[in-house]
Amino acid sequence: MKIGIEGQRLFRVKKHGMDMVALELIKNLQLIDKENEYYIFIKPDEDKSCLQETKNFHLIELDGGAYPTWEQIALPMAAKKYGCDILHCTSNTAPLSTSIPLVVTLHDIIYLESISILKKGGTWYQKMGNMYRRYVVPRVVKKSRKIITVSHFEKNRIKGFFGFPEADQRLVAVYNGVGEYFIPIVDKVELNRVKEKYHLPNRFAFFLGNTDPKKNTKGVLKAFSDYLKSGNEPLELVMLDYEKSALSSLLSEIGDNQLINHIHLTGYVVNTDLPAIYSQCAIFLYPSLRESFGIPMLEAMRCGCPVITSNTSSMPEVSGDAAILIDPFKPEEITAAMIKVLTNSELRIELIEKGKLQAAKFSWKAMAQEVLNIYNEII
Repeated sequence: MKIGIEGQRLFRVKKHGMDMVALELIKNLQLIDKENEYYIFIKPDEDKSCLQETKNFHLIELDGGAYPTWEQIALPMAAKKYGCDILHCTSNTAPLSTSIPLVVTLHDIIYLESISILKKGGTWYQKMGNMYRRYVVPRVVKKSRKIITVSHFEKNRIKGFFGFPEADQRLVAVYNGVGEYFIPIVDKVELNRVKEKYHLPNRFAFFLGNTDPKKNTKGVLKAFSDYLKSGNEPLELVMLDYEKSALSSLLSEIGDNQLINHIHLTGYVVNTDLPAIYSQCAIFLYPSLRESFGIPMLEAMRCGCPVITSNTSSMPEVSGDAAILIDPFKPEEITAAMIKVLTNSELRIELIEKGKLQAAKFSWKAMAQEVLNIYNEII
């Protein structure tokens, strides 16, 4: 069987969620499948060391311009040229015109939902991407042989939105995994290296905020501001990959411009440096308004960091009983949870131990095996 996998953004240096999921899928398929032939279609970029060819895995670099033209023209032409029996598109969208059976990973349908709070803000790049998805995804869903999503919550959302009949078995939930290198880091040399590289403070909360409205950055900043005013033990906030100008704008909105003196912006963090950050932070904040899965929660848990997350969407499903759940629309609940975890040592130890057990339930190898079973089922 010849299997094509879309990995357009795998070679870019600054990889994010969907890129890492696709990369882990391919790496783990390399470990478990020595029989089928794979053609990984990638756009040329700088990070060519992230994925290596093996005997039955071939990296095919395709030019083709911007994302839409690469996906709609270059990708289906290449898949046909290499005789692919299946084309798996890993990042929500896929070619509209191809005769090759399609498997699509539909991570979420947030961009299709009428949730006004999630429509506000965001960059022009994000807005243009959502416009493209809103046009392509409904058409791709109709023609796909299999649709993979990442949680049962998201499966139910997709099923309800598109009106899948009960007899339609094309939509399946396959959980994401978490990297094996996410472990508590105790080596002082490694801890100090990462601390110096990203200028980390001695005691801090960690938050993976960005400009996507669903990440609830404004709510976290308000909660952190209230925490500092509560008179509890001093704490700094470390934020990953966020621009200072955007941060200043949000601080003006919440009426606390001085808060910037207690916030450390790391810039982009290499994925393999994250375990040393999780291992040093006092608490991990993940109070998103909406998620389809939530890999960072599991990363933090594996590294022995207590987690505060939301009681909405997929987050209770993924975190189980190993995190403090709050209403993300109420910053005061985030603040109260922070105080509770940081002042109650017994609760903290309980969350750490439960977190390790919960994170152990998810693996990239198991995910890859389920996807391989889907390929075999189609053929």
